[in-house]
Amino acid sequence: MSKRLLIVDDAVIMRMRIRDIARAAGWEIAGEATNGQEAIAKFQELRPDLVTLDIVMPTLDGVSALREIRKLDSKARVVMVSAVDQKEKLTECIRLGAIDFIVKPFDKASLCGVLDKLNRDASFPSSASEAG
Repeated sequence: MSKRLLIVDDAVIMRMRIRDIARAAGWEIAGEATNGQEAIAKFQELRPDLVTLDIVMPTLDGVSALREIRKLDSKARVVMVSAVDQKEKLTECIRLGAIDFIVKPFDKASLCGVLDKLNRDASFPSSASEAG
């Protein structure tokens, strides 16, 4: 069974880029969201194995969404996606439980590297529904 990914970014081009790269790497796209509020709702509904979460978004930012997702599931796997100038926020996200981050603009190799690392992680569940 392929791993399921929830992509969260307000920029359609970024969602498309992540979707295309993740699919090519063998991931199933469970869903997409355009802001933090949608991300929380979709996470509850879909229970994906992984979330890619942009930091700067309208309505509710990625840091706030990360906090809420981790309240819903303390084992939620979240990779933050951020611009280079967001280093302080990235540090806060790692402290809040994000497992990794990707800096925009990213290339295929950097995203695949993170996804491959997670696929090789023995503690990574084969499905969020199996994880509990």
